This record gives sequence, C-alpha cells and structure tokens, in this order.
Amino acid sequence: MKTAMDHLELVELMGRYADLADLKQFSELAGRVYTDEVTLDFESVTGMPPMAVPVGQYTEILRGAFAPFQATHHVISGHVIDVDGDTAKIHAHVRAEHWLPDQATGDGRNRWLVVGFYDNEAVRTPDGWRLTRVRLTSKYQENAHLAAAGQAG
Repeated sequence: MKTAMDHLELVELMGRYADLADLKQFSELAGRVYTDEVTLDFESVTGMPPMAVPVGQYTEILRGAFAPFQATHHVISGHVIDVDGDTAKIHAHVRAEHWLPDQATGDGRNRWLVVGFYDNEAVRTPDGWRLTRVRLTSKYQENAHLAAAGQAG
C-alpha cells in the first residue's frame, strides 16, 4: 500500500537522481540514490543492452560521461508511483538537456536534448528508498550526435 510519505520520498529520490548529474555530486549522492548494484537500461539512447553494475563503477561511468558537458539540466515530472510493500515502480516524464562549451561544436548547436520517460524500480532499505533499476525511453532527441562527447570520457 502506498502512503503519502512513500510518494514524497520516491519523488525526492528522483530529484536526487537528477541532482547527481546536474550538480556533478556523483560520489556524494550515489549512496543516497542507488542500491549497491543497479541495473541500467539506456538502450534507447546508447544502443547498449541493459546491464547490472556495482554502484561504485557506475559512479565513475557517470563522472566520465558528464565531464565534457558545461552544464546539464534534468526535469523529471509527472510521477506515477506504484508501491507494493518494500518495492516501487516509478514512471515519470523527463526532459534532459546537456550543453557542451560553444567552442566544442564550432557550429553554435551545443545542446543535446533528450525527451522521454523513466520507468524505474526502487526498494525500501533501512536508509530509505533506493533505485535498483533505471530505464530511460527516449521519444525525441535533438543533436543526438553530441552524446558521443560523454561516451569518449
């Protein structure tokens, strides 16, 4: 049964998830966002199949992936949350913008935009809710070729 407190905590969890990249606080927030191992599914953006990785390894992947970007901004909204005991499914809308320094592209089009949905799973731990699975479904992108800047890191 979902309580109002569960809903608030899970929405806040998604806020911390966005802050990881936008504030570049990878080490500081990872333990407050993910379980010790997390399954990632960014296939609709990267083409890579889903994979399970230890949170420490994922922290370093994130640090490298976001290093080239001067700024990022993730807006996660429209949360639809289903809680079943100590597990939860979170469906939410996302608009993620990633800016390279202007000189990196040379053409003034330095923003990679991704619009889509998150379908994430979380578990209740003694320290609060943590994401155990993150799945991004991209419905629209602009300048998708700029994603390669983060894959080079």
